[in-house]
Amino acid sequence: MEAPQERHVGLTTILGFIAATLTTLSFVPQALTVLRSKDVSGVSVTMYTLFSAGVALWLVYGVLVWSGPVIVANAITLALCLLILRTVRRRRSEASKTRGDET
Repeated sequence: MEAPQERHVGLTTILGFIAATLTTLSFVPQALTVLRSKDVSGVSVTMYTLFSAGVALWLVYGVLVWSGPVIVANAITLALCLLILRTVRRRRSEASKTRGDET
């Protein structure tokens, strides 16, 4: 028979992966919308920069405590955040160049 502590660790890990999956998946639709449409008009660079910094710190924390759910979820979320920030930077740079050419 399995010891209660071993069962608890397994349950904790499963719960962590479920929570990590749900929170990461909740971010994916918005990221895909921005990346597909390239419409960055409603994207707050400040929010995504702060959010990316927080996610990066969660990723470091996950590595330090060796938590698989925290590492996986935050690695995926950070990659998506950085893609969005890159898209915002490129689109806004293109838009400002276009406006500059018109004058």
